[in-house]
Amino acid sequence: MSATNAFETSLLGLLFLNVDAANVGDAAGLQNSAAAGVFWISLHTADPGEAGTQATSETAYTNYARQDEARDAAQWTVTNDVADNDNAIGYPACGVTGATLTDFGLGSANAGAGNLFLKGTLTAPLIVSSGITPSFAAGALDVTLS
Repeated sequence: MSATNAFETSLLGLLFLNVDAANVGDAAGLQNSAAAGVFWISLHTADPGEAGTQATSETAYTNYARQDEARDAAQWTVTNDVADNDNAIGYPACGVTGATLTDFGLGSANAGAGNLFLKGTLTAPLIVSSGITPSFAAGALDVTLS
C-alpha cells in the first residue's frame, strides 16, 4: 500500500509548515503544534539507516554543528508531494579534520542521539576539507514522501 500524493502533500504541510492535515479522522484532522519548533539538520558520512539516530554515521569534521530550520512557510515550501527549503542552509567551515558527506537527516535535537525523522542521500558525495563550507542552496534540499 502506498499513500496518495494528496495525503503525502498534507503530511508534508503538517511536518514542514505546521498546518493541519485536514479530514484525517474528522474534519479537523491531524492538528498542528501550538509551538511549531524546528528541525535540526544533520550531515552524515553514510546512510544512518531506518533504525538510526541523528548521531548514527554523523560527520565529525572540525567545527561541524547541526543547523536548525523553523517549521514554517518562511523556511519551507510544500508543492504537490515535495517540501523544499526556501533559504540557503549553511554549516560552519571545516577546520583541520575533514570528511566525505553522503547523507543528511532531519531530526529533533541540536546534538547527540536525537530522533531522526527523515533522511536522504546527497545527489553526490561532498568531500569537506579545511576551509570548505557545506551548504544547501535555497530549493536544493528536497523531501519527497513515497
